[in-house]
Amino acid sequence: MSSGTSDNDPAAGEQLALIRETVRRASAAPRAKPRTWRGAPLAEELPVARVVVDKGLVHLDQFFDYAVPAAMDADAQPGVRVRVRFGARVVKGRREGGKLLDGFVVDRLPSSDYSGPLAPIAQVLSPEVVLTPGLLALARAVADRYAGTLADVLQLAVPPRHARAEAEPSPPQLPPPAAPAPGPWSRYPAGPSFLTALAAGETPRAVWTALPGPHWPDELARAVAAALASGRGALAVVPDGRTAARLDRALTALLGEGRHTLLTAEAGPEERYRRWLAVSRGSVRAVVGTRAAMFAPVHRLGLVALWDDGDSSHSEPHAPQPHAREVLTLRAAQEGTGFLLGGHACTVEGARLADTRWALPLAAAREQVRATAPLVRTVGDDDQARDEAARTARLPSVAWRTARDALRSGPVLVQVPRRGYVPRLACGRCREPARCTACAGPLEARDADGALHCGWCGRPEAAWRCPGCGGTRMRAQVVGARRTAEELGRALPGVPVRTSGRDAVLETVPDVPSLVVSTPGAEPVAEGAGYAAALLLDAWALLNRPDLRAGEEALRRWLTAAALVRPAAEGGTVVVVAEPALRPVQALVRWDPAGHAVRELAERAELGFPPVSRMASVTGVPAAVAELVALADLPEGTDVLGPVPVTAHDPGRARRDRGTAGAGGRGAAAEEDGRQERLLLRVPPGRGAALAAALRAAQAVRLTQGRTEPLRIRVDPPDIG
Repeated sequence: MSSGTSDNDPAAGEQLALIRETVRRASAAPRAKPRTWRGAPLAEELPVARVVVDKGLVHLDQFFDYAVPAAMDADAQPGVRVRVRFGARVVKGRREGGKLLDGFVVDRLPSSDYSGPLAPIAQVLSPEVVLTPGLLALARAVADRYAGTLADVLQLAVPPRHARAEAEPSPPQLPPPAAPAPGPWSRYPAGPSFLTALAAGETPRAVWTALPGPHWPDELARAVAAALASGRGALAVVPDGRTAARLDRALTALLGEGRHTLLTAEAGPEERYRRWLAVSRGSVRAVVGTRAAMFAPVHRLGLVALWDDGDSSHSEPHAPQPHAREVLTLRAAQEGTGFLLGGHACTVEGARLADTRWALPLAAAREQVRATAPLVRTVGDDDQARDEAARTARLPSVAWRTARDALRSGPVLVQVPRRGYVPRLACGRCREPARCTACAGPLEARDADGALHCGWCGRPEAAWRCPGCGGTRMRAQVVGARRTAEELGRALPGVPVRTSGRDAVLETVPDVPSLVVSTPGAEPVAEGAGYAAALLLDAWALLNRPDLRAGEEALRRWLTAAALVRPAAEGGTVVVVAEPALRPVQALVRWDPAGHAVRELAERAELGFPPVSRMASVTGVPAAVAELVALADLPEGTDVLGPVPVTAHDPGRARRDRGTAGAGGRGAAAEEDGRQERLLLRVPPGRGAALAAALRAAQAVRLTQGRTEPLRIRVDPPDIG
């Protein structure tokens, strides 16, 4: 060294140690509080605000410190919305430029660990506290589980502000109601004890296989009422607005007005925010809502419930694409609440919760199931081959006779898997699927006039010719709901025919003889005793989908429709046109959804498929996918599956990926020109969090290095084929 001393000299060593200790203490000492900003005074007590900025970039997923002007001291409290200048540059000791962004104050501090000058909060948008500590902790947990950002989750959790709704007072909170009677829960051996535990302030967890029939809204309402009776809150999430309306009516009939609120899109943005504020302020302790309500800030939450978790509506399409079931299980664990996962069907995830004893099964005895379920009959390929009517008509003879006889006493439901008129066509000579000459999309006939259009790009096809054999004649591969309704109307003259589907969904139908043709999920409820019969057509269209969940999803849709039919003792009959030896068909005949889910779970465990294992998909251009995997510190035991090409023309993939996070954060999932591929990463149980963290860190490194190729990362994608 230039001073001529050596580290071996004891005196020099002591001096060096003293210098190091002085530096350490100086660095550990609190920095001086900022007092002014360009001459304007700052808050005296806690002049620093820690802010989460609405900037959904993985490498910027952190809190940022801002100075609090004295004029904003009273309003800039933790949980309020603010506007801050982000990305400013330091010029001569001052921060200049930048972009104004919205954010939330998460904490107030006496000092900052940032050594430079702090920019002040530009504006307090509202003094309303909307981001509570519990909601912040939940959003952080969801972001970590799905390899997303906190800002993206907060976009889903906190609705946009409406000043007029904030200015209005919320209604006063009503006292807890009395504990409800068991009612229809008495049909389940463990039902009354489940309600008793909730009313006593305990936290029971159950996977509930609901009996067929119209009683499930009343049963779910009684579970919510039991949680309210304990002085706690309750949250029930359902797939759609029609289902939410049924539960809303059941709760109103049980508890009266004012004890719960309905959070659905049908209310409109301002009214929905008004209701959300009533929940956030503690005025209302019970919430019924669709997917977005999974983040509702219910005070003293005592029960989270989810109905029909297999419905795809529970999967959020925007980044980081959380599933309502996983969010509610996180809430149950973090907030120590009761948990109820219910439905007529049972998913493998529900079976997994019961198998691990995280939740207990709640089901009726077999005698009770047989007393409430309709009679299920099957029509297989052999039956149709021997059936003269089935060769020329749409329905086999068994289905025709069942529909004709049932129409004497009530409505008949006809479930058709596809909407439209003729959504799939093929060459009449070689059976090759008919495709658009412009984009290779499937051709469809939308009306009886026979005009052809592409199902992807919408382009009309005036003179189609088969590229394989040159044929010009076509045959229907799949018959849609509208064509089915037209054919049934001609075959049964004088019988009213109603349709329910995406264009117009019926909520109820009267208890009079009629044919109701519906697509799956749009089945209206029959008033009175229910449907006299149900016909489940084209089962192969559900079972032959290239999806790991094809059998589970087909059974769920059949059970949803069959649950609307009268019990067998009252003549209720369901006819499913499917091969009777198939496992989902057998589960429908026996009305054993839980048994089907257990067997599916066992096969998933043997093959290493979710939910036994954890999986993530990475989709993008090949170079970006390879780079991300190379940067990721994957946990031990990770299986790398693929990559495989992604079909360029895949509207289903476009819908699933809409809104997912890419290189630029939210909305950056725009398709890039060039080939796309998908890679799957699978880890053993217990390592899902490590996998999500590794992918998130690798993506942050990519973005820090200026990589602009978009990547879609999905943790536990529900649509793995």
